[in-house]
This record gives sequence, C-alpha cells and structure tokens, in this order.
Amino acid sequence: MDEIRILIADDHPLIREGLRRILDSDLQLQVVSEAGDGQGAINQARQLTPDVILMDLKMPGTDGVEASRVIRREFPEIKIIILTVAEDDDMLEAIRAGASGYLLKDVEPDELLKAIHTVFEGRPAFHPLVTSRLLGEYNRLSMPVRKDDEIGLLTEREKEVLGLIAQGESNKNIAHKLFISEKTVKNHITSIFRKLKVEDRTQAAIFAIKKRMVEV
Repeated sequence: MDEIRILIADDHPLIREGLRRILDSDLQLQVVSEAGDGQGAINQARQLTPDVILMDLKMPGTDGVEASRVIRREFPEIKIIILTVAEDDDMLEAIRAGASGYLLKDVEPDELLKAIHTVFEGRPAFHPLVTSRLLGEYNRLSMPVRKDDEIGLLTEREKEVLGLIAQGESNKNIAHKLFISEKTVKNHITSIFRKLKVEDRTQAAIFAIKKRMVEV
C-alpha cells in the first residue's frame, strides 16, 4: 500500500493541529510538513514534493489560489484539495488553478480521508454544493465553449467510460464494470480527452455533468 505524503497549508494553528489529528488516524497518510501561508506552501512543495496538499484559500500574503497555481505549474503531479468555509470562496479560480478537490471545513473526518485517497488515485473530489454550482457557472470555466453535438464525437463505449469517470470511478473499477482491461480503459480515456479537448479527469467529469450524463 503506497504511503500518501501530505502537506497542510492553513494560517490557523488550531486548524492545522485538528487536521493533523484526523490524518494521523489513517496509517497510510503521513503529514510531512505544515505551512501558515501560501508562499510557505510553495516553498515546502518545492522542498518536499508531497503527494497531496490540503490548502486553505484565505491566507496572508500569497493566497491559496495563487499558491495552487504556482505549485501545479511546477509540479503537476501534486494533488491539491482546497479546504474553505464557504463553497463560493474563489471556487472557480481554485479549480482553474488546478485544484483536484474542493471541500468545506465542516466536512466529516471520514469524508476528508476518503477525498485524500480519491485525489491521490487521480479522481476529483468535490463537495456536492460545489458540483451544483459548477453547473451554473460552467460557461465561465477555462474550458473552451462546446458545440451541442460535440458529445456525438464519442463512441458508445467512450460515453460509458466518461459517465463512470464523472461518478468518480477509478480505472480499475471502470474496467471491472465494463468487462475490459485497464489498458483499454486508459486508451478510451486518452481518446475522450483528445475529442473533448480537456486535460484531465476533472474537466471531463464536468463536461459529463453538464451534458446530464450523470445525476448530481
């Protein structure tokens, strides 16, 4: 079982301590460092290259959005989960900056742990309120405007794969559900990304939700 190395970035020491206690309950997770501001998060990311960063949005100096943008540009393999007090706090900017997850700070501990494992596996982890708001704000995202018939570019199998991506399924689970190999799943995903002109599973999932391929 792979160890997941975590960096906590929040300007409130009590919140950092609370998060550390939650993460310590999962033996697969290791908190490698903490930062009290965005620049500190950038510095620690450069030094330690953690697997996942829990990032507050509102921090002194460099905020969570800018820190996420810099880190994802330099280290695209690092996953970032935004933790904030409200679903509209620079939500879209954080997603544009490359956040893989967006949760409210009142999230249940088990849900937070699940989200960390989810983004580590390469899948998005958004609070339901965030997903709903993404639908309403879809045209303001950095994704290009799409023609109504663009979904017609996908084969029936690719549509099935895309729908399962939007449901948060891993490649292994998709392969199991569709009775195909993981290599075939990866090939379908590569084709889906190319046809839809998206860069990752998060953007593909948002497209699927917009097209009502899955329920939210």
